[in-house]
Amino acid sequence: MAKYIAEPFRIKAVETIKMTTRDEREKLIKEAKYNLFNLKGEDVYIDLLTDSGTGAMSVEQWAGVMKGDEAYAGASSYYKLRDAGIDVFGYDYIQPVHQGRAAEKVLFPLLLNEGKYAISNMFFDTTRAHVELAGARAIDCVVEEAKNPTIRSPFKGNMDVEKLEKLINEYGPEKIGVVVMTITNNSAGGQPVSMKNMREVSEVCKKYNIPLNIDAARYAENAYFVKKREEECKHMSIQEIVKQMFSYADTFTMSAKKDAIVNMGGLIGVKDADSPLILKIKANCISYEGFYTYGGLSGRDLEALAIGIYEGIDESYLAYRIGQSEYIADRLDEAGISYQAPVGGHGVFVDAQAMFPHIPYYEFPGQVLAVELYKEAGIRTCDIGSYMLGNDPDTKEQLKADFEFTRLAIPRRVYTQAHLDNVVDALIAIKERAHEIKRGYRITWEPPILRHFQAHLEPIE
Repeated sequence: MAKYIAEPFRIKAVETIKMTTRDEREKLIKEAKYNLFNLKGEDVYIDLLTDSGTGAMSVEQWAGVMKGDEAYAGASSYYKLRDAGIDVFGYDYIQPVHQGRAAEKVLFPLLLNEGKYAISNMFFDTTRAHVELAGARAIDCVVEEAKNPTIRSPFKGNMDVEKLEKLINEYGPEKIGVVVMTITNNSAGGQPVSMKNMREVSEVCKKYNIPLNIDAARYAENAYFVKKREEECKHMSIQEIVKQMFSYADTFTMSAKKDAIVNMGGLIGVKDADSPLILKIKANCISYEGFYTYGGLSGRDLEALAIGIYEGIDESYLAYRIGQSEYIADRLDEAGISYQAPVGGHGVFVDAQAMFPHIPYYEFPGQVLAVELYKEAGIRTCDIGSYMLGNDPDTKEQLKADFEFTRLAIPRRVYTQAHLDNVVDALIAIKERAHEIKRGYRITWEPPILRHFQAHLEPIE
């Protein structure tokens, strides 16, 4: 029997959401060219498109908004954020930017160029795009068990360390511009990375003198899994786990719109105060984001982020946060619906290929399920599969993803148990008629990079 973890907060303000009919939703998704990103937010009942920037800020964060120092240079709000970052992550230099992809835009061209490679446990779409925009190529190196949704392994987000070293030797250490550890591993289903794996990857990078960067969007959720599943860390606090894990890397990039629970913001961290990267990061930041003490953020954003960095590592909050995903997963187990198991941190990655085994990857089963969820109950989700992966940057051929997931990304401190039950009930209803859905979708127009944000699709009759 699925058990729901009670919220460790009270609701103080509410936002009205609109209910629509199935006929209305079928018309709306057709007008949106069967792309969930093209829907108006007001036409969505439960929005699980992303957990990025969609969380509910606390009263302390809103109070911080009112105290934001809007000085162009050297604002007190910047120093609060800097000190919080140094305290939580243990890095000497903290650079604010406006979001995660801005952090990648500032840092990656300093490490990558044409002819180089970046290796990761798995790249998310925007990170992969910034590798390619720098002229380099991205290589995924996740452990094999991550590729089987039914295997219940505790750290399916891990890097395959043996394969990593083989790749370094195959391409040559001088050709590897950076190794990126994504925690939690989003594309693999929000799966955690173990402390042991981070340490082993760090040792390989040091051996070959390759920079190690953490994609740290979900640093707190990863630390919670480490505490619960890794014997050496069971008696450590979440903050102690975070600091130790970050100690193994040289830099980090972060979308703070996830675990720091803000609507806008990002960070770059550099461990060593004497690193020559810092001056180059400041220069790029001034060019792309604004002066380095505000980095594209208002003072009120800096204040909310400084508070959110701490709120995200509160253990009672994290138990509830992960508990929401576990609740959905338990109900899916009862219904016989496959997902990336055990469930990840920021949401549930439903195995769309298992639900539609007759629909090939090039007809995008993950997108099929996403569209059906919207038509069924006004729920907006997204494909994490071949549709999102896109085309090979060199051959332009459609790539086949390791998974065909539909991601239910749960916003932080936003939805109740009743909302989650509505989502599962919709999935059960779709499963019962899945055999009636014979074909998937074809793309009628797409941009060259990050196509899934803008592409137009049509159903294949």
